[in-house]
Amino acid sequence: MITAIRQHMQHLHRRGAVIAWTVLYVLLAHGLADAQVTARVKESTLENGLKILLLEEHKAPVVTVHIWYRVGARNEQPGTTGLSHLLEHMMFKGTSTVGPGQFSRIIKKNGGRDNAFTSEDYTGYFETFASDRAELALKLEADRMRGLLLNAKEIESEKKVVMEERRLRTDDDPVSALREAMEAIAFEAHPYRQPVIGWMTDIEKLAREDLVRYYNTYYAPNNAVLIVVGDFKSDELLPKIRQHFSSIPRAADPPAVRAVEPEQRGERRVFLKKEAELPFVFMGYHVPNLKHPDNFALEVLAYILSGGKSARIYKSLVYEKQLALFAGGGYERESIDPNLFPLYASVMPGKTAEQVEQALTVEIERVKNEPVSDRELQKVKNQIEAGFLFGQDSVFNLARALAEYEIVANWRTWEAYLPGIHAVTAADLQRVAKTYLTPDNRTVAVLIPQTIKK
Repeated sequence: MITAIRQHMQHLHRRGAVIAWTVLYVLLAHGLADAQVTARVKESTLENGLKILLLEEHKAPVVTVHIWYRVGARNEQPGTTGLSHLLEHMMFKGTSTVGPGQFSRIIKKNGGRDNAFTSEDYTGYFETFASDRAELALKLEADRMRGLLLNAKEIESEKKVVMEERRLRTDDDPVSALREAMEAIAFEAHPYRQPVIGWMTDIEKLAREDLVRYYNTYYAPNNAVLIVVGDFKSDELLPKIRQHFSSIPRAADPPAVRAVEPEQRGERRVFLKKEAELPFVFMGYHVPNLKHPDNFALEVLAYILSGGKSARIYKSLVYEKQLALFAGGGYERESIDPNLFPLYASVMPGKTAEQVEQALTVEIERVKNEPVSDRELQKVKNQIEAGFLFGQDSVFNLARALAEYEIVANWRTWEAYLPGIHAVTAADLQRVAKTYLTPDNRTVAVLIPQTIKK
């Protein structure tokens, strides 16, 4: 039903039927808000420390099972970067009961899909399929939580796969390489300066003992959260979860990440010379994360500046001034530690990086000096709220949101999102822009194209 309403809303928007759009939007928002998602989450914790979040959604006979570990690039030490990501790959390479490559084959054979992802703060695994197969995912995940083989030959083979992945996605991608360079100097003390995939020289030198030690340290029930969302009954599923996970012993608590990024006291710049067609500009500002009360104003500010093609940066640099092929940005809000507020633009042929940087700065100064109009502010709030509500139309998105909030703060923090967005004022936007989007708090990265060799 939600999908049909969304399509109708898009149709009304194309016709310019503002009144009908508003009425329909209010009705939809009211209906979903009444069914407060977090009020229906059932939380429990096993004696071994495994946290469990169950959310019943009976609109379709589908279930998604997620298990996320509280480990990512921020937990790695210099010289062993890329461990979290490589271990993610190895989680599919076999246990004493499930052979190499069999995990995904079993899921597909049962009509499901599975995958995994690594970030700075966490490593997540999931399976989605018909709801009557939920226990299969529980069995497989419990098996590889403590039974991973980590075969030496498989490790060496997978290292080559990861190294090729890095070549394709970073080394041979000028924009990704520039973003990596910016983050490496934006952070001096905090491990957010390290790429999630790892530095190439580190990946090459990772040894089996590194992975075994890392696995034993971080892959334990007391360092994980299990989330199940979909068509099931909690009182029937919870005993099955206990059956498969309760016997896994609790491990020692992993070492805390103590690094704290010091305040930046002057602009930093990096220039990257690389084979490319056109220049590119990145700007990154240090900002607090979702644990800080300013996070809501920063979220709205990110949408004002870079929330799509109708936002200020794209409209100004691409449409009006024709300085950039595309432009955008965001706010890295959902992170365990304070992160960045990045803005970026691809320079138009015939224009310069200096012109683009100046134009980005103009938009930042404009939001500091001119209050955002009530109409623009309400439009952005509607955009944020619609995206938030429509995201709940997917069991996968619900599970991912619960997991991410639980890892970086607490899953109940999700409840504060819409009220916090609604409370943001134009004065709040000016205040956070003046506080955080300052030259001394900025890192600028510029791609200098080099002739592409043929």
